Amino acid sequence: MTTRLTVAQALVRFLTAQHAERDGERRRLIGATWGIFGHGNVAGIGQALVEYAGVMPYHQGRNEQSMVHAAVGYARQCGRLSAHAVTTSIGPGATNLVTGAALATVNHLPVLLLPGDVFATRPADPVLQQLEVPYAGDVSVNDTLRPVSRYFDRITRPEQLIPSALAAMRVLTDPVETGAVTLALPQDVQAEAYDWPEEFFAERVWTVRRPGPDPAELARAAAAVRAARRPLLVAGGGVRHSRAEAALAAFAEATGIPVAATQAGKGALRYDHPRDVGGIGHTGTATADELARTADLVIGVGTRFTDFTTASGTLFQHPDVRFLHLNIAPHDAHKLAALPLVADARTGLEELSEALAPYKADGAYTDEYTAAKERWERRVDACFASPDPDARPTQPQVLGALDALVDASDIVINAAGSLPGDLHKLWRARSRDQYHLEYGYSCMGYEIPAALGVKLAAPEREVWALVGDGTYLMMPTEIVTAVQEGVAIKVLLVQNHGYASIGGLSAAVGGERFGTAYRFRTEEGTYTGAPLPVDLAANAASLGMRVLRAGSVRELRAALAEARAADTPTCVYVETETSDTVSGAPEAQAWWDVPVAASATRTPAVTAREQYERHVSTRRRHL
Repeated sequence: MTTRLTVAQALVRFLTAQHAERDGERRRLIGATWGIFGHGNVAGIGQALVEYAGVMPYHQGRNEQSMVHAAVGYARQCGRLSAHAVTTSIGPGATNLVTGAALATVNHLPVLLLPGDVFATRPADPVLQQLEVPYAGDVSVNDTLRPVSRYFDRITRPEQLIPSALAAMRVLTDPVETGAVTLALPQDVQAEAYDWPEEFFAERVWTVRRPGPDPAELARAAAAVRAARRPLLVAGGGVRHSRAEAALAAFAEATGIPVAATQAGKGALRYDHPRDVGGIGHTGTATADELARTADLVIGVGTRFTDFTTASGTLFQHPDVRFLHLNIAPHDAHKLAALPLVADARTGLEELSEALAPYKADGAYTDEYTAAKERWERRVDACFASPDPDARPTQPQVLGALDALVDASDIVINAAGSLPGDLHKLWRARSRDQYHLEYGYSCMGYEIPAALGVKLAAPEREVWALVGDGTYLMMPTEIVTAVQEGVAIKVLLVQNHGYASIGGLSAAVGGERFGTAYRFRTEEGTYTGAPLPVDLAANAASLGMRVLRAGSVRELRAALAEARAADTPTCVYVETETSDTVSGAPEAQAWWDVPVAASATRTPAVTAREQYERHVSTRRRHL
């Protein structure tokens, strides 16, 4: 039997019948579709969404990139068992997807992109917003999505949709390959009718696999752990993607091995778990980074070992250090010349625990890192403390006020600026998914739309978007969506009048903070004087959000409590103290490689180069 539908109608109907399942938990794979309509999708996907409005929820976005961020936030909160689709018009609507697609793919989070495309039949050539490529007639702006997609296809005939749609679902549910999936849809093909086999619309369940380790690899891994005297486990985002938090806790408790966390892995153990030693790397704690410097075995679980984690190759300094990587992706399992243990994180940890029994780390080592962790917690307490409640807060004191308010059900979202560093070092994660940092791509503008996606996935929980002034100015428009749809996200907007993170980096590398402040510019090109008269709180209010202004620590505490209790989208606006004489977060505990000018006349750059060369000399190639 066949059913006559347009390509767009067939695709939407197909998507409503797809499900993902892992460990007996089944979710609809595409939970909703985000869209901004224009020529290229309004008469195709747009009409199909009207046709199937009863079974395919629709969310209206304001910016194509932010729609992808919202979809990514949703997918991460759903443990990658459910995702969203995003549809756009041709031209700039499609190219605006590229940044979001890269973010999804870098972070291994599923999102289905459905950009409109130019006519496949070319009745008019070129059409509005078409990019003409003289040497190739089959290239459009959608080809910019190829390198940032895990799967890409252009549907130029109706029958092509069947194998392509199935391939798209396979990739979205593959724990190794998942990321952005793009089906480019020429506008004429979207509206074309075709007789579809009924089997295409049958209910399908895509099982998310949990592959176990190879026995030989497992034996070598266990032998490496038994031989270690100072082992350290580094938990990455793969622990959370696998829902391996309980397995990690059991492994750490059984072995006594301390657990440090990347930005993506923070929260895999609660902050008060005896084996948790905090964030690792450039933005890590002194406890974790000192353990990393002296570790003779580094056990990576679900981490890509990026430069922030390895301190650009300078962190792991033990002369005989070895690496053991438990990762579902062979590409990552072999990094740093490691012993690979290719497996799902939960399955791998469970089998490694069994293979190690009754191994236990040395008691003196346990006492050492326990005492170091206690010292670090006292530093956190000092950063969070507010001696004068009527004074303007520092950024760590802002985090301290929020830390004192939330419980394990709250979710905190951030991505870029100076906040990720402070959060990685200071935040006390109380549940496996409270700490939501997008640091694989560290995309400014992610926080507010991602909070929307997370709140849609977990409507019963309080969701906080922590936003600096720089990232707010990048993409505040989804506030309107939150107001329109009544999604009660909370935005904590921190105003420090510039790019605090990159400003500090600029000063450190001899750039003298050039172009990093929101202040009046002099004829010499420097930035001095009073901050610009920009009122971001008024801007948020003009977009429909309720705004609470806080001028002191005392007012901040009251505003945060009021916002948390609110059932409408609410923003807490606070201007932070940025004076050099005011205590801030602890400085970086490990280096990060940002090349410094090798030739300069200005003293700050010359001094920075001398420091750079000292750090570079400590870099190691782990072979």
